[in-house]
Amino acid sequence: MPAKPPEDAGSGGAKPPSKPCPECGKPANPATAPFCSPRCRDVDLNRWLSGKYVIPGRDTDPEDAE
Repeated sequence: MPAKPPEDAGSGGAKPPSKPCPECGKPANPATAPFCSPRCRDVDLNRWLSGKYVIPGRDTDPEDAE
């Protein structure tokens, strides 16, 4: 019977380090990446929806409005 290859044989043997959760700093979970849990994912979504995260834009000139 042939030997079973290791599970990560196709990936070169080394996994790249995962980034920590942007909310709490714990290791990210692949199912909820880049967050560690559904709770941290929902906290971040709530911040976007409540307007706490804002992408700045430039002021419009009256000449541009025409």
